[in-house]
Amino acid sequence: MIICAGNNEIFPFATPIGVGLIESSINLTRLCLFDKPEYLIFIGSAGSYGRYNIFDIVESISASNIELGFLNNSCYTPIDNIVKSNKKISTDTIVNSSNYISIDKKLTKEFLNYNIDLENMEYYSVLKVAKEFNIDVLGIFVVTNYTNKDAHKDFISNHKEAMDRLIAYLEVKKMIVPHRTSSK
Repeated sequence: MIICAGNNEIFPFATPIGVGLIESSINLTRLCLFDKPEYLIFIGSAGSYGRYNIFDIVESISASNIELGFLNNSCYTPIDNIVKSNKKISTDTIVNSSNYISIDKKLTKEFLNYNIDLENMEYYSVLKVAKEFNIDVLGIFVVTNYTNKDAHKDFISNHKEAMDRLIAYLEVKKMIVPHRTSSK
């Protein structure tokens, strides 16, 4: 089953689960309780902490939930803040999730020291719910912006092309049937 966040990222071949950590965890849990999928592919956009470029497409089986306060030692957590799917892929990228979009370039570069390269608001909750239901997950992300003061502006201006590239990637990988336009 292919799932996506929703709002700006809705696809005819994917089930939207909501935006952010809470909506996505509630709706994905509901979906798993009533119609448990064998496998999940979560698709969507991501911000880059600097290692990936705009329009790069990245596959991931790992997510973290690390807030910016962790990076400057102003908080701690008792939860396991990194989760990984059982699926195997050749290389893995950790995607950080928070209900907030990071815009402090200097601070977010520190995520790279923890081998965390991208951020997406939902992916951590997707992996946590999938783990609870023993479902393998693959995340496929297209980079729309860097985590800097222009993050939102860049997300908006790159979003359409990024989604088109993500769809093309899924078609090439034979994860979806190529979209056919009708000819007159």
